[in-house]
Amino acid sequence: MTTETEQPAEGTPLIKPSTTEHPLYDAIADACRTVFDPEIPVNIYDLGLIYTVTISDENDVDIIMTLTAPGCPVAGEMPEWVQNAIESVPGVRSVNVTMTFDPQWGMDMMSDEARLELGFM
Repeated sequence: MTTETEQPAEGTPLIKPSTTEHPLYDAIADACRTVFDPEIPVNIYDLGLIYTVTISDENDVDIIMTLTAPGCPVAGEMPEWVQNAIESVPGVRSVNVTMTFDPQWGMDMMSDEARLELGFM
């Protein structure tokens, strides 16, 4: 008997969708825009490093994020920067930041603003 590696069903998103309809979502996204990768002059939100923002009915925030590369020199510090930025948003009760490298970040995840700022458009 062989076992197969479980694959996501076709059409299943690789990145869990954010709770964009929550009233705090825009303020949390703006808080994320205050955090920068020190090696890149664009905020981490527009770089596409914030994969998922989940906000509970009690205003607990779960962030799934990545880095441009696993060996990023600020890998140990950036989650705390993100947590501190989001904790400053009025109404947020708690913040939990989780790092992932699945899927791996790619330049196609950047916003148009980030591409323009970095000269890719």
